[in-house]
Amino acid sequence: MGSKRRIHIIGSVGSGKTTLAKKLSKELSIPYYEIDNIIFERHSTGDTRRSDKEIVKRLEAIVKSDAWILEGTSTKKWIIKSFEIADCIIFLDTPYLIRLKRILFRYVKQLLKIEKANYKPTFSMLINMFKWNHKFNKVNKIEFYKLTQEYKNKVRTYPSKLNK
Repeated sequence: MGSKRRIHIIGSVGSGKTTLAKKLSKELSIPYYEIDNIIFERHSTGDTRRSDKEIVKRLEAIVKSDAWILEGTSTKKWIIKSFEIADCIIFLDTPYLIRLKRILFRYVKQLLKIEKANYKPTFSMLINMFKWNHKFNKVNKIEFYKLTQEYKNKVRTYPSKLNK
């Protein structure tokens, strides 16, 4: 990674974003942040989406620091601020079927309390993740290419090597 101290990791659900963010955070001693935790206020009864104003405020507080790793998928315009400031944008382009398998295994591990979840692992959440995974290749991937076009010199696309 060299002198890269502001890193944004993007990709579909199940692509390996969180795994990579945690690994880089530990190796580089840089804090990592999940976009979902910026967007949602977590409660035991469920998540509440923050206002765009609050999301922008939280995101700006993170990206103005000298070192950070952001991981998450959003095609909202407010995400562009992190692309502007990032030294490197890592796009994990993990194959569809690998993502599908990871989503299913993650759900089972969360139900069995083997893996912690920031959200309540319900069947409807699993179905949503399957839908998001399917939509990613048809819609979101194209949106990411558009959003990052201006910053393409910073974008590194990798098929995820975390193909477990």
